Amino acid sequence: MATRSPGRFARSTARAAAIALAAAVAAGTGLAAAAPASAAAPAARENPAAFLWGASELRAGDSGREVEALQERLIELGYWIDAPDGEFGGNTVQAVYALQKAAGIARDGIVGPDTRKALDDGVRPSAGSSSGDVIEIDLERQLLLVVSDGEVQQTFNTSTGSGETYESRGEEAVAVTPVGQYSVFRGVDAWDPGPLGSLYRPKYFNGGIAVHGYPSVPPVPASHGCARVSLAAMDWLWESGRLDNGSTVLVR
Repeated sequence: MATRSPGRFARSTARAAAIALAAAVAAGTGLAAAAPASAAAPAARENPAAFLWGASELRAGDSGREVEALQERLIELGYWIDAPDGEFGGNTVQAVYALQKAAGIARDGIVGPDTRKALDDGVRPSAGSSSGDVIEIDLERQLLLVVSDGEVQQTFNTSTGSGETYESRGEEAVAVTPVGQYSVFRGVDAWDPGPLGSLYRPKYFNGGIAVHGYPSVPPVPASHGCARVSLAAMDWLWESGRLDNGSTVLVR
């Protein structure tokens, strides 16, 4: 029977102990053995968004790092959110609606496979104007765009005229948002009461038609003719100065 030398036995024992210790540490922390950097890097480069917000659906009420990464990506693409806070609240739902409208996919406010692809592809809406500072209201896609010299700076979900017949002051009218180029001529820095309800901080550009804030901004046409945005979005539009008197509004 062969006999191992004491030095060789000690080296073997030390090596076995080191392996056991590494396995114990990995088990205790819940970590799997790391893949070589050269093997992991290509997948991350090919689809960085998948690393950021994973494959699971994200929706209103969710929170955490994946939501924050979603918000950061939306902001990067120009879809307005006040700040990335990791909470999937109303402002994030509005931004997801806007992205889905720009991408021509289902407007459900949920980040599923189609919406993740739109995020990965960097979908952005295009402007209809080519020069100057313009607020564009895109009726087909139901988007409000803040545009400078043909470049879209910010994108908002909006809801315009529903096309339905309604009655006001004893007369029937149709809820439409007329196309054309207009200028803002009046703003009310408060809730402005009217025959069809109160409008939040409205900026009037065509008679009684305004861009204004409203508690409900669905992803479909639902107004009497105005362009609704969220209350927080309307605050931003006031503070940005982009809807000051004389500002151009293009409805197309």
